[in-house]
Amino acid sequence: MYREKIEAYIDAHRQEMLEDICTLCRINSEKMAYKTGKPFGEGTFQALSKALAMAERYGFHIKNHDNYVGTIDLNNGARNLDILAHLDVVPAGEGWTVTEPFTPVEKDGKLYGRGTADDKGPAVAALYAMRAVKDLEIPLTKNCRLILGTDEECGSADIAHYYDEEPEAPMTFSPDSSFPVYNIEKGGMNGHFTREFEASEELPRILSVEAGVKVNVVPGTANAVVEGMEPAQVIEIAEAAEKETGVSYEVKATEDTVSITAVGKGAHASTPEEGVNALTGLLVLLSRLPLAPCGQVDAIKDLLVLIPHGDTRGNGLGIAMSDELSGDLTLAFSLLKIDEESLDATFDSRCPLCANEDNVLKVVKEKLAEKHFELHTREMRPPHHVSGDSPFVKTLLAAYEQYTGQKGQCLSMGGGTYVHDLKNGVAFGASMPGTDNRMHGADEFAVIDELLTAAKIYAQVIVDLCQ
Repeated sequence: MYREKIEAYIDAHRQEMLEDICTLCRINSEKMAYKTGKPFGEGTFQALSKALAMAERYGFHIKNHDNYVGTIDLNNGARNLDILAHLDVVPAGEGWTVTEPFTPVEKDGKLYGRGTADDKGPAVAALYAMRAVKDLEIPLTKNCRLILGTDEECGSADIAHYYDEEPEAPMTFSPDSSFPVYNIEKGGMNGHFTREFEASEELPRILSVEAGVKVNVVPGTANAVVEGMEPAQVIEIAEAAEKETGVSYEVKATEDTVSITAVGKGAHASTPEEGVNALTGLLVLLSRLPLAPCGQVDAIKDLLVLIPHGDTRGNGLGIAMSDELSGDLTLAFSLLKIDEESLDATFDSRCPLCANEDNVLKVVKEKLAEKHFELHTREMRPPHHVSGDSPFVKTLLAAYEQYTGQKGQCLSMGGGTYVHDLKNGVAFGASMPGTDNRMHGADEFAVIDELLTAAKIYAQVIVDLCQ
């Protein structure tokens, strides 16, 4: 019901919708320094203000929750559906070729620019879904609320603030993933561990090792400094290690030391198998250098037993597991610092529904202790699961199938969205299955037809759940 009217409305407002997306994407809304009244900085404040003004212009009731979150209500009825989107973005980064990060451009059916896919484009698609329902005067008895956050990328303090004031709606979806429906978000454990050892001045020796920038990123590069070796020696061993690891090694000499840079392929920690871990690749090389025996060298060799290069399932730590609904446990060794007396390391693990503190946390602690490492992590983040048989999820899948002609299904993700801690929240769109929109990378884009289809699907869902 109402499909023809919804499709005609969204298609007629295509250009206006794109212009509104571009208006928001021209704002650099990455998290910045706190300012009075602007908890996440100037950029997020401007983006939220602009989005709320946009919604008010279209006749919606809006509310600004202390510049943490903005809300847009479809009507005055009891809330039955919330749509959770965010206006903050990750830093622009380097390597953009189609356009500058904050100069959105339409090209070849795609809209390029930071935030077009994550998550300003989907947020505006949801707004236009609400606008279609309102302007078409489709009768509803319940309310749909669009919630626009400003700190999703850096901890979600915004949404915590919001839910301190407001109750959850009976149903919530976030347009911050892809279709069909992600009803499972894995749990997780960031395993932070350390080890100390006596400093040794015997040569050859390692002066330092440093790898990783964030716990949720597979390191694309890693660095070490070695003393007491000739570059030619290191290069010979590095050439053999490269064939085995897929990591390349850049070796440079100074007057007294040799620096080594391992170059792999970065990836998100939720999909570590898509990367080539430079950190573990560097450890492989270091373990094969003719270094003087010492506690530091022993620690490196022990690390490779516990987290071997290429082990993205936790086999070495004894926590490899899988279940039918949520898939495999994944693990990425993402942060490491070693000096002459100590080692500090962190891995990122995404844990399926069958995981718990007994079969993951305790096992890791024991395995590390056997090799004289101390685990400092004391708890895990539980997984999130909404039944695929619920009327809510079935309604979402039916709308997806209606507007795409594709079979809907429930999926699991290793990443997390705003809905992870909500009782009845799922991720739903806005990109189509198989679309690599370079989210978080250079030349991020949204496929325009996919955004339009998402807006139509969301409008239908609003009608079906709020009548």
